[in-house]
Amino acid sequence: MTGSVYVQYGCGLSAPAGWLNFDASPRLRLERVPGLGALLGASLGRLFPASVRYGDIVRGLGLPDGAARAVYCSHVLEHLARDDVPRALANSYRLLAPGGVFRLVVPDLEWRAARYLEARRAGAGDAADRLMEALELGTRRRASDPVSLLRQAFGRSRHCWMYDFAGLRALLAEAGFVAIRRCALGDAADPMFGAVEDPARFQAGDARELAIEAVRPPADGVAELAPEER
Repeated sequence: MTGSVYVQYGCGLSAPAGWLNFDASPRLRLERVPGLGALLGASLGRLFPASVRYGDIVRGLGLPDGAARAVYCSHVLEHLARDDVPRALANSYRLLAPGGVFRLVVPDLEWRAARYLEARRAGAGDAADRLMEALELGTRRRASDPVSLLRQAFGRSRHCWMYDFAGLRALLAEAGFVAIRRCALGDAADPMFGAVEDPARFQAGDARELAIEAVRPPADGVAELAPEER
């Protein structure tokens, strides 16, 4: 493996040392504009740590192919348009050196769907509402004030698509990844993931989230299959 850096994209305000941290927030982009960033800092205060770089994984992060030893994203892919996700995964693959590890976390659609069916069988009249809220899909209230309208137009806080393990495994395999498996907090072989993985992102309240690890094949093309792939 030749990759020497660790890359996190969609980092939000979490920018651990030892990682190159990227985010595609419009607010971050404004903060990085000379002059305007200073004005924002003086009026509203800077939101993002100084080390966070602006970068959109769909367009590419501007790093050389094979630069990364590991790549991580948490609760990012569900905020992308469905047709942009294959490109995001392909760019994640290209960032990794052969043998590099990609770990990701998204909301678990299967877990939420199972809770919905349990509520329906129990006769809950609001089961559908609870499902939509758990998925963070749909619109309960229309945006009316200027701030909400801007957030709706330019922000990325809403979910665009949801995934289960089977669906993401297929997308990761199409991107070229192997050894695709469900993973858990703290089970990464590389201890650097301990600096970037947040327990609250793996278990949000009582909601179980979907965490997956995948590997770019080593240069010799040999990689042990995960149990799910056998």
